[in-house]
Amino acid sequence: MRTLVLNAGYEPLAVVSFKRALVLVMGGKATVVASDAGNPVIGSSGEWERPSVILLTRYVRIPSARRLPVSRRGVLRRDGHRCAYCGHGATTVDHVLPRSRGGADSWENLVACCLGCNNAKGDRTPAEMGWRLRIAPRAPHGGSWVVRGIERPHAAWSEFLAPAA
Repeated sequence: MRTLVLNAGYEPLAVVSFKRALVLVMGGKATVVASDAGNPVIGSSGEWERPSVILLTRYVRIPSARRLPVSRRGVLRRDGHRCAYCGHGATTVDHVLPRSRGGADSWENLVACCLGCNNAKGDRTPAEMGWRLRIAPRAPHGGSWVVRGIERPHAAWSEFLAPAA
């Protein structure tokens, strides 16, 4: 079971194991906000509720310029696993400006792409193919991108997570 960790200002910080969450709560560094009531943790010295959301007692400062590294999985997730050219299911990543022409591995130059479109496009730009991008590639933003493990949110987390933008 995973636990959502909230900063003292109630913004999501991380997702940790329930064991790590219990250590933070027992050490006085966090308080339980929501728990899995029907599934307690039983130990030799007592019984505790299994936390699903905890709140840190002290505010943790996070650098505002925390930039996400570019990854294949991230590009596919950002584009909803849909091809940027035809809209079908995407399994590959394509460089809008090909690497052979100086295209970078950046959020602004990578898009999700189906195998057919990727093979057809080859070493050309979308303009040379007469294609248009269905999305404008840009770096993802929002708390759900910064917090690892939030891709599969637990039902108890919904009130603490802002809708994805």
